[in-house]
Amino acid sequence: MDFKLNDEQRMLEETVGRLVRDTYTFDTRNKILESDQGFSADMWNQFAELGLLGVPFSEEAGGFNGGGPELMVVAEGFGRGLVVEPYLATVVLSGTLIDKLGNDAQKEQWVAAIIGGETRFALAAYEPQGRYDHTVVDTSAKKDGDGYVLSGEKAVVLHGDSADQLVVIARTAGNAGDRDGLSAFIVPADADGVTRKGYATIDGLRAAEITLSNVKVDGDALLGEEGQAIDALEATLDLALITLCAEASGAMEVACDQTLDYIKERQQFGVPIGKFQALQHRMVEMRMELEKVRSITMLAACSLDAPADLRKKRISAAKAQVGKSGRKVAEEAIQLFGGMGMMEETPVSHYAKRIVMIDHWFGDREYHLGVLETLIDVDDHAA
Repeated sequence: MDFKLNDEQRMLEETVGRLVRDTYTFDTRNKILESDQGFSADMWNQFAELGLLGVPFSEEAGGFNGGGPELMVVAEGFGRGLVVEPYLATVVLSGTLIDKLGNDAQKEQWVAAIIGGETRFALAAYEPQGRYDHTVVDTSAKKDGDGYVLSGEKAVVLHGDSADQLVVIARTAGNAGDRDGLSAFIVPADADGVTRKGYATIDGLRAAEITLSNVKVDGDALLGEEGQAIDALEATLDLALITLCAEASGAMEVACDQTLDYIKERQQFGVPIGKFQALQHRMVEMRMELEKVRSITMLAACSLDAPADLRKKRISAAKAQVGKSGRKVAEEAIQLFGGMGMMEETPVSHYAKRIVMIDHWFGDREYHLGVLETLIDVDDHAA
């Protein structure tokens, strides 16, 4: 399998790298976090102007026609800058699900609005009692004439407090835990009956608890066939996992670089502590953990067209590795920085928090190790 970037992917990498390097400084990010929305509308518009919001969509829709490798390139760059804009929530989670399930009219309306930066989405999939299980859905969608009435609660909806539209996963048949009977609906975030309780997460993002109380939507709010959303939802969540793993890779790279720079400068007994062999060994171990994550994420990103079980196996392996290696890098960075590594004014503390929290989005290490146990007999050479 060839992991080298082609010309278009290299251009995309340079575009993202230049954007983050030149405009997304640590101080800029801190100012963005202090805003009411928790992200920059101006920065979001820049993403749109550079075509970054169209990366996973087809050229016919005005997108980049990218896949896993292209999203990995973007996410790694965003990870290096700890970008807090709702790219994962709007483009990856909501946009790709709409693209997979929507009819031509829905795609023309909503995908174009996402690519142009005009509309921000959030995916309301998980529920309090389900933890990481996306099939444990009690939110109901009952037929009401030509439309539906939605009722239920959604937990930790990424950027759900600032989204213009919600993609809500609701049950039109079956019971919580059943794969069949799940449907996806586009719901205006300000619709009657929608209540949002927003909050900041410890890694600098925003999320919301969302309650739907007899929310009425028209029939054209349904994406795809009623009760048949599970395959598209799981494919979308897999793409989100790749995006998160790649973001972790970018953040881990910067954490390693900043730690190396620090131990070269900090002195003890009249010499930089970076000259101590024990600390050099620890830096090497941090780099090794980074390369483990980067390599297995590349494999996962190139496996989207593989058979479903093999795809899931490789993606869960990548996410589990991020949980282990990411924590190792974050903890080592904090320890080598000493007390400075715990201060809000020190960038590495923010990288450490984001790296550790990525483990908990969409299934932590233990969850994905459990997934791997169920897929242990899947032939890794099937692709």
